[in-house]
This record gives sequence, C-alpha cells and structure tokens, in this order.
Amino acid sequence: MSIFCQIDDKFVPLYRVMWIAAVPHFCGDEECQREGFYEIRLEQDESVWAKPEERDKMLAQIEAWQGDPGPEEEGDEEPW
Repeated sequence: MSIFCQIDDKFVPLYRVMWIAAVPHFCGDEECQREGFYEIRLEQDESVWAKPEERDKMLAQIEAWQGDPGPEEEGDEEPW
C-alpha cells in the first residue's frame, strides 16, 4: 500500500490529511470553479479539491492505512 493518494494531478501523502468534506462545495458564486468538488484539507491551511470518486478513494486509503475499525455497535460507547 502506498502512503500517497492521487487527487487530480497531485500525489497527496495520507499523513498530511486533516479532514475530508462530507458534502460537496457550494458557495453560490457564479464564477466558482469548485462547485461539486469535495475539499480535502491538508496541514498548514492547504486544500486539494477532489471529484467524488477521488474523495472515496482517499477515505478508503486512510481507513486501510489506519486499520478500519468497522461499524460502530450499540454499547461500544465510552463510559464517561
């Protein structure tokens, strides 16, 4: 498994990913070129913009890299 995921024309190191948007970008600006793309926030306030299939690939690679915990079950909540 590689520590990189390709988003558009960039190879993004998985360890630089801070968060991945759950919904596509929408700002309503007629000149916006990012509508429908998902933001993947990196360290140091950088972002890359992913198509839906690129976002799903990034999520899958991060889960594989970190070890997929599987679905949460009832009763698995922390006691505090």
